Amino acid sequence: QVQLVESGGGLVQAGGSLRLSCAASGRTFSRSTMGWFRQAPGKEREFVAAISWSGGITYYADSVKGRFTISRDNAKNTVYLQMNSLKPEDTADYYCAAGRDISGVRVGAVDYWGQGTQVTVSS
Repeated sequence: QVQLVESGGGLVQAGGSLRLSCAASGRTFSRSTMGWFRQAPGKEREFVAAISWSGGITYYADSVKGRFTISRDNAKNTVYLQMNSLKPEDTADYYCAAGRDISGVRVGAVDYWGQGTQVTVSS
């Protein structure tokens, strides 16, 4: 069992930065692939980024590549999403997720979800 709690969301102007954190509890965190998803109002949830259990492999959606960076600290049971050069279209609820591998997580094959944190980017 893994419980995920996101934090770090908020209101930021376009061009600004935010760092989201996801604190995990449970013994399997260090063996889990972790991911971030987002859901904008009226839209379906979409994949943002994923990172392998070791941190050695990352994968990004094209829409955030070069602007967002996913990382993890297994000693702290925490995964991060550094978001730079934010755009109004990045406005969404952001969700942390845990799964078995990147190929699965990036298509939504997730075992655990966090409750989400809201990010609003003003123009």
